[in-house]
Amino acid sequence: MESIKGYVDRITYQNTENGYTVLRLLIGEKELICVGYCMGISQGETIEAWGEYEMHPTYGKQFHISEYVVTLPTDRLGMERYLGSGAIKGVGEKLAARIVKTFGDDTMRIIEEEPERLAQIKGISMQMAQKIAVQMEEKKDLREAMVYLAGFGISNHLAVKIYEKYQTDVYRILRENPYQLADDVHGVGFRIADEIAAKVGIQADSDYRIRCGILYVLQQATMEGHVYLPFEELLPRASELLGVPKEAVRVQVDNAVMDRKLVAKGSAVFPATYYYAELSCAKMLHDLNLPMDQGLKTPSQEEALKKRLEKLAARQGMELDELQMHAVMECIRNGIFILTGGPGTGKTTTINVIIRYFESEGLDIFLAAPTGRAAKRMTETTGFEARTIHRMLELNSALSEDDGHRVSFERNEENPLEADVVIIDETSMVDVRIFQALLKAIVPGTRLILVGDASQLPSVGPGQVLRDLLNSKCFASVELQKIYRQDEGSDIVVNAHLIDQGREIRMDNHSKDFFMLERNDPAVIYKHLIQLIRDKLPGYVRCTPFDVQVLTPMRKGPLGCETLNGILQQYLNPPEPVKAEHVSGEVIYRAGDKVMQVKNNYQLEWEVIGKYNVVIDRGTGVFNGDMGRIAEIDETSSNLVVEFDEGKRVTYPFGELDQLELSYAITIHKSQGSEYPAVLLPLLGGPKMLFTRNLLYTAITRAKSCVTILGKSDTVREMIANGRENKRYTALEERIRELSAR
Repeated sequence: MESIKGYVDRITYQNTENGYTVLRLLIGEKELICVGYCMGISQGETIEAWGEYEMHPTYGKQFHISEYVVTLPTDRLGMERYLGSGAIKGVGEKLAARIVKTFGDDTMRIIEEEPERLAQIKGISMQMAQKIAVQMEEKKDLREAMVYLAGFGISNHLAVKIYEKYQTDVYRILRENPYQLADDVHGVGFRIADEIAAKVGIQADSDYRIRCGILYVLQQATMEGHVYLPFEELLPRASELLGVPKEAVRVQVDNAVMDRKLVAKGSAVFPATYYYAELSCAKMLHDLNLPMDQGLKTPSQEEALKKRLEKLAARQGMELDELQMHAVMECIRNGIFILTGGPGTGKTTTINVIIRYFESEGLDIFLAAPTGRAAKRMTETTGFEARTIHRMLELNSALSEDDGHRVSFERNEENPLEADVVIIDETSMVDVRIFQALLKAIVPGTRLILVGDASQLPSVGPGQVLRDLLNSKCFASVELQKIYRQDEGSDIVVNAHLIDQGREIRMDNHSKDFFMLERNDPAVIYKHLIQLIRDKLPGYVRCTPFDVQVLTPMRKGPLGCETLNGILQQYLNPPEPVKAEHVSGEVIYRAGDKVMQVKNNYQLEWEVIGKYNVVIDRGTGVFNGDMGRIAEIDETSSNLVVEFDEGKRVTYPFGELDQLELSYAITIHKSQGSEYPAVLLPLLGGPKMLFTRNLLYTAITRAKSCVTILGKSDTVREMIANGRENKRYTALEERIRELSAR
């Protein structure tokens, strides 16, 4: 790591949220462009920085700042530059020159220790002198706090967030209970707090430490999809993490329960937030689950309704079988109805008839899905506008996923949705937090219809809402089983159902839409992936190369999405003189690249541009799994523009590119809720806990027209045989049953 020292001549760009900065540093007579997270730095300051030189493809040599400290200028020119740079409000170049001319080398000391003497200078009142001193003191406090926090190995980026939270109280917090940082400041976490605690001498068996460690273990569990951990699993996990006896953990679990941080229910230990989320979901579901249509009490009434439904279906060129008709009737009868089934079983036909029936009754119908792509598919298959759940609930928070538990919506119990019927597609993707928000916005008397495929992978977030609702057996539900697309010769659909049943599939390539290319070498697989995407599949399924999607079980390894993206980018979007590029970390972002948003960001603004560059729509929120193309890269403004589905354009400062990943290849988990004209699936082998039946099923069902597996057929057979599902600890089913039994 190299060090440099110089004067901040100009700040070209600075993100006020995370501190990412592009600045011009004067080192003697030379100028150097520097980039890095430098929150709190001001034009005119002198800094000493540590980092590495890097070569930018457009702007040449730059210095990437890892750490820095601000040093007050010691010479008269530096003092004059600093005071006149705008760093101190109210002091311009001419006034700065007069101050330094009056006090000379003693200028900085005078401002800090005897600020009243500034009033001797023409143009400075006593009030203004005090304001100058306060500003200098605030900057001094920040500089000292940054240096103090750096001593604990805390980055500048994180140090600024900590200082903004606590101000000068930061010293007391770190001395007395650094674990408070893990609760209050996103990005700190237990491990960083634990390192700080060790440095300030807090004992390993401290109550603070053990309690924070328990909460950390439960937080990590929610990232695995769990809502709670059994006591017998929590104890050893926390004991191993903390290096303390299980009994010490047991005591602090009891204390945290008394403080209402945790809830213990039988052998289960919940973070309080998630226990009450499931409990409130169960209560709201109970209130919504009302008998709805009292006009179906006699056989003649039912028969009349069936004839009416048959006519509605016929007008749309559709026909309902007996089970589909039963599903529509159950939907009409009940406040909550769940429709499930695999691909090609007629869910879309059934939903379309349901929509037409309620439309003919004059009811207001809202359609929504968890992702933008799923909502777009729903719109295309029904002819009715569908939105993301976030947009339907009118997201109003300016927070990111990091503060997801604080995200709020305009539509809630006080301002519910003005709808008579709410239909949610791809419900398997809905986690317990967004489900709670949805239910809050629906009043009793409104019909809630949940559609999904219980064999898909569960939600990325905690919970398994669809499965818990079905397992509770407390709500009307119908599972469609007859495969209609089989009649159209779709082996994708046939094989998906065989996989779901744990039965072998044919891989002899006598199919029009399902192929197995036996390959054993990753390098050979790379070659054929490129040929298929670039030359073969677009013409075969009538799409563009960018519509073909590579899905993989893994992130790492020769066939993980990180390696595949680098290779596919090189051949599908190669560098050209006319294509702008930006290097961020180890990733090259290039104009035209296919990218994906990898975390929910509720504050990102988007806009849709129409003719003559007129903005025709705008809003906030870009969500995990949204895919788009890089439209622009502007080095001057340090911004990158991505155009997502429906023409939504989002501007990303270079400092926020960690939200984006190349998406020529994505994990199967990230593909949930999406459908692609053609799917390529490289499979050579991997851990049994990952290479499961429902993972393969999810990948296959993402394809509309063609699936091609490249790898070993033995691996495919092993995945089909591996019916193991990673156990999720959830209790929504239990809470529902408890309320229904009352």
